[in-house]
Amino acid sequence: METSTEQPKSALPELQRRHKATVTTVRVLLILSVLLSAIAFFINVSLPPRNNPSLDIAVRIIILIFGLGAITIRRTKFATMRLQDIGALKGASGLLITLQRTTLQVALLGAIIALVGFVATLLTGNPFYSYGAGLVAVAVLLYCYPIRSSWEKAIKRFAPGPQSN
Repeated sequence: METSTEQPKSALPELQRRHKATVTTVRVLLILSVLLSAIAFFINVSLPPRNNPSLDIAVRIIILIFGLGAITIRRTKFATMRLQDIGALKGASGLLITLQRTTLQVALLGAIIALVGFVATLLTGNPFYSYGAGLVAVAVLLYCYPIRSSWEKAIKRFAPGPQSN
């Protein structure tokens, strides 16, 4: 009787492909986040300062919620029990899909944080928004950065298949 669980060794090409695509995406978002802060630095002299207290509070709350939300999503979706269930039901392929999707979701939250800060800088002329949001975005992106050895350990631990040596 065949099960849906694949051998971890047969998942190696898919692991390499999905990991490389995810790393590339996270790196691009990391570069774009830093680039938005750099753009804010260079255009700061041409932006007229406008005080907007309601926007100030809204931007800070959005950055806080998205930053904490990114941590919560990653911790929830990478919970041991959840990964065990996915590995048992969907095998290594399902586990890799989960690792990739969750990492990309958290990375997109980081990019959104940087974008919100940049837009707030454009609206107010205050570069603090871009710098602060950029710093939080970089922290989120580094937090979700996919480490290949961790993905390999997750496959070995949560999606064990029949060993053929």
